[in-house]
Amino acid sequence: MIDRRPDILVIGGGPAGLATSIRARQAGLAVTLVDGGQPPIDKACGEGLMPDGVALLARLGVVLPKDQCRTLRGVRYIEDDIVVEGPFPGPPGLGVRRLDLHRALVSRAEAIGVDLCWGVRVLGFEGSPFGAGPDARAPGRLRAPDSVATDDGPMRARWLVAADGLHSPLRRAAGLEGPPARCRRFGLRRHFAVAPWTDHVEVHWSDGVEAYVTPLGGDLVGVALLFADQPPDFDRILRRFPTLARRLAVAPAASRQRGAGPLEQRTRGVVRGNLALVGDAAGYLDAITGEGLSLAFHDAFAVVEAIVRGNLAIYAVAHRRMARVPTTMIRLALFVDRHPRLRRRVMRALAADPRLFRALLAVHVRVRPPAPAAAWILPRLALRLALPLPALTSPFLPPPSGPGRG
Repeated sequence: MIDRRPDILVIGGGPAGLATSIRARQAGLAVTLVDGGQPPIDKACGEGLMPDGVALLARLGVVLPKDQCRTLRGVRYIEDDIVVEGPFPGPPGLGVRRLDLHRALVSRAEAIGVDLCWGVRVLGFEGSPFGAGPDARAPGRLRAPDSVATDDGPMRARWLVAADGLHSPLRRAAGLEGPPARCRRFGLRRHFAVAPWTDHVEVHWSDGVEAYVTPLGGDLVGVALLFADQPPDFDRILRRFPTLARRLAVAPAASRQRGAGPLEQRTRGVVRGNLALVGDAAGYLDAITGEGLSLAFHDAFAVVEAIVRGNLAIYAVAHRRMARVPTTMIRLALFVDRHPRLRRRVMRALAADPRLFRALLAVHVRVRPPAPAAAWILPRLALRLALPLPALTSPFLPPPSGPGRG
């Protein structure tokens, strides 16, 4: 039986839980982390870190071997003959395979003194096992939790942090689960043994589906597909992107297909008494802008600061503030994704005016404050959309075999 009384008990040993544990140890707190799996733990993921996420990883003291990652200089959007690209302002991002990131986080957590309990399955809150707790209609049935039941006995702490993923059982058991999502989108990921052909994250667009290509170091790229209303068949969806499919046709697969979804997960809040939700457990909208890992690391820093100050309400406010810009960007991206003619017109506008895309990217990676940037971006984009825009041929792709779809 486990009988420990740490300051913080973290449930979930993915990047969000490990980052929270490391940050808490840096703050001098005693931390126990529990997870039913064994490291390294894999998951369907785009595997790209935005520059702000890279900076937070460095502050945690996490070191990634150079041969296990790849510098990302910017983002490139591609649809047929249209290409929109821009560099990251300031420091670059990083492409790293999820398994390698997890190994590095575990190594750092061990070195800094986190009590890691792998292979211990959480059964629910003490006295309220999964399936017997409150649901979204009756969140008051569970008092503020102070312990969890595991298959190795109860575990207690002053503060509980649930980092148990997209479909968080603890979020549901605490009555923090929100209403069902309106949009059901899913993701699939596979790796290919091929030398990266770019130092940008490439986002290939088609109606109802996107393909994300992330250089990961050495002779490896990751390809993630996001989609709705499609069978979860990687090869079938990849054929929606003929140029990309041809490039990968001769590259052997380096991993099996792995999926996740539905992606959108709503919450009624991220705090309940002394329980806090971090990472994907704190709610998720979509992976369309690649913000997931970076936002999880921001959560880790914010929740530990709130715990040090003895008030999780501080974290609830910080989480809303941090999520505001990415959520807005995601909703805008999903809106144009659902309207193909508008999407192609917006892409042509951004391709014709590279400063616009660079400004949007600067807001996305938290280099420019959103309000002043929007005052410049929105009128300029509106003007561009009102003008006839020429077809823009990509220097990265062969000429189209037929007329464009714009």
